[in-house]
Amino acid sequence: MEKSYDRAYFDRWYRDPRRRVGTAAELARQAALAVAAAEVVLARPIASVLDVGCGEAPWSVVLRRIRPRVKYLGIDPSPYAVARYGISRRIVSGSFGSLPSLDLPGPYDLVVCADVLHYVPDRELGGGIRELARLVGGVAYLEVQTLDDSFTGDRRGWIPRTARQYRTLFSRVGLVPCGLHLWLGPEAAAAAAALERG
Repeated sequence: MEKSYDRAYFDRWYRDPRRRVGTAAELARQAALAVAAAEVVLARPIASVLDVGCGEAPWSVVLRRIRPRVKYLGIDPSPYAVARYGISRRIVSGSFGSLPSLDLPGPYDLVVCADVLHYVPDRELGGGIRELARLVGGVAYLEVQTLDDSFTGDRRGWIPRTARQYRTLFSRVGLVPCGLHLWLGPEAAAAAAALERG
């Protein structure tokens, strides 16, 4: 049975204090970290953000507090999220697997893909990650739960992969780790100092 990313889903995992997977304060810290990393790499304030699998686009809200002029684009397959927040938070319909067909201009200073990849089937993962890497102009924030982690959250549709599998996948498309779910895009990685690369 296919999972429905409707309002009830977001209420359960993002608003219900007994079940939610994160808090507003945690999200604010993650966003501040990602923005700071991208700005260090680019040596300027970020101007553009792509958020793949954005859901209701909570990153959009937080990013606009940090960088009010940032150009944000969210991609999500949820008809509910697109209908409810598409205009106000700039979300368009699409999935990780459909990234290559969306013909996004890129590159983006910061690409976010948080709590998404561990639900993406193998048949969509390769093409999606190649396109995501192409779109990273600075840094990507790729939060992924692996077999090597203990986590609380939605396990329905969760695909068990090891951290090594993800590292191999990311490495093949030129993404280079720099710690704390952050990955340098191919161009930024080429210019990075040796100890900036994980």
